[in-house]
Amino acid sequence: MIMKNLLKLEELALMVLGIFMFGLLGYQWWWLPVLILTPDVSMLGYLLGAKIGAMSYNLFHHRGFAVLLYFVGIYFMLPIVQLIGTILFIHTAMDRIFGYGLKYDKGFKFTHLGEIGNKNG
Repeated sequence: MIMKNLLKLEELALMVLGIFMFGLLGYQWWWLPVLILTPDVSMLGYLLGAKIGAMSYNLFHHRGFAVLLYFVGIYFMLPIVQLIGTILFIHTAMDRIFGYGLKYDKGFKFTHLGEIGNKNG
């Protein structure tokens, strides 16, 4: 239980970092609550099956992809790409706090953090 809470605190710190980075981008603050759930559109991949769904979900919930987009936005001076990377970063940390991890292709509820809904996982 201590480790689980420690990991949640780490994710909270990363979420705060992402919010700080969002603030540096200069967008109006109302954009943050409007966009924060947009990465979940990737769940539509599950309409094409568990394997495609997991691949789609994992791409848009992978912190490395978020950071890559952010730096690509810096390099090419594309603030919208920086924004997308930042939103993905914040959203991923938020999901991890609530126990939603990267998905295995055997179904949505099977994640690297354990089974969603399983009190032991």
